[in-house]
Amino acid sequence: MPDAYPHLETPRLLLRAFALADVPRLVALAGDYEVARNTLNIPHPYREADAVSWVATTQENYRQQSAYAFALELKASGEFVGGIGLTLEPRFDRAEVGYWLGRSYWGKGLATEALAALLAFGFEELKLNKLYATHIVSNPASGQVMRKNGMVKEGELVQHTKRDGQYHDLWQYRLTRQEFARRARPVG
Repeated sequence: MPDAYPHLETPRLLLRAFALADVPRLVALAGDYEVARNTLNIPHPYREADAVSWVATTQENYRQQSAYAFALELKASGEFVGGIGLTLEPRFDRAEVGYWLGRSYWGKGLATEALAALLAFGFEELKLNKLYATHIVSNPASGQVMRKNGMVKEGELVQHTKRDGQYHDLWQYRLTRQEFARRARPVG
């Protein structure tokens, strides 16, 4: 296991380990039903105990090298705004990506920026072969974030998940190491 949790930077964001100091903001942002309903794993209501458990889980997953979860922090203000992460599948050299932002940070390009950093980390640092992500069909903005980062839609998963008593279709996107290398290569 690496000594220190990785820190990734983008022009506007610091991607860092979750900490107990994030719990109040985590509860406030993830506790918004409009945020939770667009995810597969954020419960609603989202309570302090959920946030404390989440922080502990992210630390244990890192120790086991099974997942990397990053808190998203605005560099300019130090403000916690959301999360992004990779769940590793080492047997197949792949990982699933997931991300979310507090509602007041939607539409500012922050998820696109964070995903770009995470994709580079997955391919360049972790040497993965494939990264994939899904989004609930009723959340097309998430698919747009994926497409802006060169991810390719590879499937539709019909009634694949259940949230709030209803089944939801998911769209799955991917980026392979080869596709990432072609996308990252300068044109001309």
